[in-house]
Amino acid sequence: MKAVYPGSFDPLTNGHLDIIRRAAKIFDRLFVVVFDNPSKTCLFSVEERVAMIRESVADIPNVTVDSSTGLLVDYAKKCGACAIVKGLRAVSDFDYEFKMALMNKKLAPELETLFMMTSLKYLYLSSSLVKEVASYGGCIKDLVPPAVEERLFQKIGNKLGKDI
Repeated sequence: MKAVYPGSFDPLTNGHLDIIRRAAKIFDRLFVVVFDNPSKTCLFSVEERVAMIRESVADIPNVTVDSSTGLLVDYAKKCGACAIVKGLRAVSDFDYEFKMALMNKKLAPELETLFMMTSLKYLYLSSSLVKEVASYGGCIKDLVPPAVEERLFQKIGNKLGKDI
């Protein structure tokens, strides 16, 4: 069985990585797909995000990292997935993700959406929060994979015109 775990991953956090590792134990093949969301202003390019995720999941043999534009259901059908995996932190995530799951079900009734609760230690974690803490020079060591931490501080340092 194949599944798709979509997101903007700007940047990948340890919460995302936790969902990836757990979903990879359930499915034969997991496609982690970076979608370019036009409603979000991203710090990293799609190519940079894909590279960071690939480096962070290199030890998980059944994970494929890709990028896509357009509808998630079209990508899922193209790769032969039977499920979409979504991570949930709080009720606010559920409200948004539930609406998306219903729309995806309307567009592709054969696809199931599986919600995975985040591990308790990542309940508060978001990419936005990580970027904010990093922009002030705060410690993000346990919040993101090492490959992401280094690139994030480089990117923010360049964006601010100084080294952090």
